[in-house]
Amino acid sequence: MEKIVIVGSANTDLIVWADRIPSPGETVLGGEFRIVSGGKGANQAVAVARLGGDALFVARIGTDLFGDELMARYTAEKMDTSHVVRDSQAPTGVALITVDNSAENCIVVAPGANARLSRKDIDDVRPELAKAGYLLIQLEIPLETVEYAIQTAAELGVRVILNPAPAAQIDEKYLKYVYLLTPNESECALLTGRPVLNGTDAAGQAGDPWQSTSPAAAETLLNKGVKNVIVTCGSRGALVKNADTCAVVPACRVSAVDTTAAGDVFNGALTVALAEGLPLLDAARFATHAAALSVTRIGAQSSIPTRREVDDARFANNGRSADRMTTL
Repeated sequence: MEKIVIVGSANTDLIVWADRIPSPGETVLGGEFRIVSGGKGANQAVAVARLGGDALFVARIGTDLFGDELMARYTAEKMDTSHVVRDSQAPTGVALITVDNSAENCIVVAPGANARLSRKDIDDVRPELAKAGYLLIQLEIPLETVEYAIQTAAELGVRVILNPAPAAQIDEKYLKYVYLLTPNESECALLTGRPVLNGTDAAGQAGDPWQSTSPAAAETLLNKGVKNVIVTCGSRGALVKNADTCAVVPACRVSAVDTTAAGDVFNGALTVALAEGLPLLDAARFATHAAALSVTRIGAQSSIPTRREVDDARFANNGRSADRMTTL
């Protein structure tokens, strides 16, 4: 098992459920309230650790009570927290979330210490990064830090998995350092400037349920220097594309109750599978099973399955999926 370094955000989510989201200036009496651990980086780090990966998390949290709670949770997950910095100059990142009866939400995020994750933090972890097999990173921290981490990892011979979420434009010159890019459909469209949902630019033939997903958008990313692309498409599965393969890995059929952090679980599981030496398609199948289990549960980190749960789900499905292959 190769070590996985995860660089990213760590938040505390404050969630209130209410009949409706208030209008400006209005106060609405809410119902249930929860404080839960979140942040895309932390979600992916917990997924890596819970699924059996050797996880080292690089992040910044405050010296406040929220930071104390997050650190305790990370320690309980048995991840390496030696590079989770307790920042006395900024509070722990917080997301204020209101959810209405229709599951629509309104979110305001105060990045706090996340905004102070810097090049120095990447330099500090360089000795450990040099021994790692993979760097897993997202875009919920300063882009300058993301780009520096990508270049540093590539220079050290570490394979970079970039989950370009939340959607943002990154300098294209860094894409050549990316081993695997994992956008969803809207993120892929932003990065390529071309529609991903396009029936005339299809992954299959007429009548194919995947005819609305365009491998040409993924091809555009390959032409920018990315080695491998997986476009996640929710209930329609994932499109896996590199120089040799274009395949659709179907989603598992489950009764979804909450899709929060499903993408983070997919990325964490995918990286664990690759670090264990699985080929890309098999790793995508493993990640699909993990993400499917997560959407059957409420919450972000609380929804992440264990390794045994994912293995049991895979064996129940004979460990296989009916991938649809295509060529361009």
